[in-house]
Amino acid sequence: MSIFSSIWNRIRGRRDEVTPTSAPAPQTTPGTFAPTAAAPVDVEAVLASMAELKGEGAGNWRTSIVDLLKLLGLESNLEARKELAEELGVNAGPHGSAEQNIALSKAVWRKMAENGGLVPDSLRD
Repeated sequence: MSIFSSIWNRIRGRRDEVTPTSAPAPQTTPGTFAPTAAAPVDVEAVLASMAELKGEGAGNWRTSIVDLLKLLGLESNLEARKELAEELGVNAGPHGSAEQNIALSKAVWRKMAENGGLVPDSLRD
């Protein structure tokens, strides 16, 4: 499983804990369309809730890729970040540099938005 998939699954899994999982599938009649996309996820709200539960040890997950990965309980070492950078096509600065980590953080936020996450513009740009 890709690192981004792990990030997204943790966020979606957190959200799914508060929604019913055994809801019946919507019924459709000929000529109507079934919903194809899941409801948007308020990514910042989910992460803020997780950070609140963790307390002061949550770090600056809004801007730090290391803190974001740690908040989600994922590996945040240089190898993991190299893999994530390759996966998302982030080529800013040398691996492990502040330049790359900032670009990687923004790329993750953008990718979450592309996947249906509600992400403030300030975190994507």
